[in-house]
Amino acid sequence: MRASTFMIDVSPLRASREFRLVFSARIVSLLGIALTTVGVPWQVYAMTQSSLQVSVAALVVGATTLAGTLAGGVIADRYDRRLVILASRGGAALVFAALALNAAIPAPQLWVIYLCVGLNGATSVSQSALMAVTPAIVPREHLAAAGALVALTTQIGAVLGPSIAGLLIAGPGLAVNFGLCAVGSAITTLLLFFLPPLPPGDAPTARPIRSMIEGASFIAHHPVIRGVLLVDVAAMLFALPYVLFPQMTQEIFGGGSAVVGLFYTAPAVGAMIAALTSGWTGHVHHSGRVLLISVGLYGTAIAGFGLSGSLPLALGFLVVAGACDMVSEVLRRALLAHCTPDHLQGRVSSVWLAQATVGPSAGGVEAGVAARLLTPAPAIVAGGAVCVVATAALAAWLPPLRRVSLKDPTHGAAPAVPEHAPLEPEVEVAGPTTDTPPPGADAAGAGDRPER
Repeated sequence: MRASTFMIDVSPLRASREFRLVFSARIVSLLGIALTTVGVPWQVYAMTQSSLQVSVAALVVGATTLAGTLAGGVIADRYDRRLVILASRGGAALVFAALALNAAIPAPQLWVIYLCVGLNGATSVSQSALMAVTPAIVPREHLAAAGALVALTTQIGAVLGPSIAGLLIAGPGLAVNFGLCAVGSAITTLLLFFLPPLPPGDAPTARPIRSMIEGASFIAHHPVIRGVLLVDVAAMLFALPYVLFPQMTQEIFGGGSAVVGLFYTAPAVGAMIAALTSGWTGHVHHSGRVLLISVGLYGTAIAGFGLSGSLPLALGFLVVAGACDMVSEVLRRALLAHCTPDHLQGRVSSVWLAQATVGPSAGGVEAGVAARLLTPAPAIVAGGAVCVVATAALAAWLPPLRRVSLKDPTHGAAPAVPEHAPLEPEVEVAGPTTDTPPPGADAAGAGDRPER
C-alpha cells in the first residue's frame, strides 16, 4: 500500500454536501457539549460542596440519555429523520440558554440545573437519528471513511472542549460558558436545516413497543449485528480500567494528579493517531477479521498496561489501546450501517448508543470489584485477558462475523427472521440490505459515542 492509503480518507467530505454539513455541525456541537460536561459538575459542586450532588446530576443525565436514545431509535424509524434531528438540536439550544440564564442570576437554582440536564439528556433522540442517516447519504464504499471522520470529530471535541471550558469558567464565567453551548447548538441546528428530507425507507406500522421488539428480534437473529454488539460488550465490560487509574498512579507508579492526567490522555492520543491514519480501513477485504483482531489487541494492550512497571511503558500500552479501540469503532460503525436495512437503522443505532451509554459504567463497576478482590494491577491484567478470550470465543461462535466484508455487498445481508420470532404478523424484518442501494446520496452516522 502507498503511504497515502493510510491517511484519513476525506472522500465523503469531497463527494457529499450533506456529509459536509453533518461533519461541520458535529464539530460545533461536540465542542459546545464538552463545555457543558465540564461546566455542570463545576457549578453543582461550587453550589453544594458535595460530590454526591455531582453524581446525582450525572445519574440524571445518564438515565435520560439512555431513555432518549432508545426512544430516538423508534422515532427515527417512523418519521423524517431530518425533522427529528432539527427538533432535538433546537431543543438542546433552548436548554443551554436556560442554563446560561440560571448561571447569570445572583442566586442560581440547583433544581433548574437538574431539570436542564435531564431535558438535555432527553434530546439525545437526535443521536439515533443522525447515526441512522449514514447509509442514506454516504455511498456504501465510503462507510468506513465516514465512520472515521465521525470518530475524529468526537476526538476533537474531547481534546479541545474541556480545555476551552476551563478557560471560560476561569475567565468570563459559567454564564458565558453555557451561553456558548447554546450558540453552538443553534449553529448546529442551522447547518442541519439544509439537509434534504430523510424519511425512513419503510416506516414501521406496529405500535412503538412492538416496533422495539422488531428491532431487538432483528439484532438477535442477525449474526453480524449481534457479533458487533457483543464484541463491543467484551471490551467495555472486561477491559475498561479507567476508574482504576488513580489507584494505579498512587500504588504502582507513585505519582500524583499529573500522572493520572497522562493516563487519561494517552488513549485519546492513540485514538487520534488511529483516526488520522484510518484510510486503510476502507480498503481491507476482511473487515470482520480486522474488527476481531483490533479488539483482541485492545485487550492485550490493556493487560500489558496492568503488567507494566514503568511509566513510559504503561503510557505506550494505553496509546496502543486507544488506537485499537478507534479502529474497532470505525469498523463497528461501518458494519452496523452496512448490514442493517434502512427501516431498522434507527433502532439498531439506538441499541448500540444505549450500550455505549451503559457499558462504561458497568465496566467501571466490574473493574472496581475486581480490584477490591485482586488489587488493581492483577485486576487489569485479568480483564484484558478475559476480553481477548471472549473475542476469540465470539470469532469461533459467529463465522459470519469473521467473513463479513465492507467491500462485498453480498456479505452481511439481513437474514429473514425465523417464524418463531415474537413479532406481530403484519411486521416484517426486511431481507437483504446490501442488494438494494440506500435512498439519498450521502453523510455521517453521527451518533455521539461516549469516550472509553
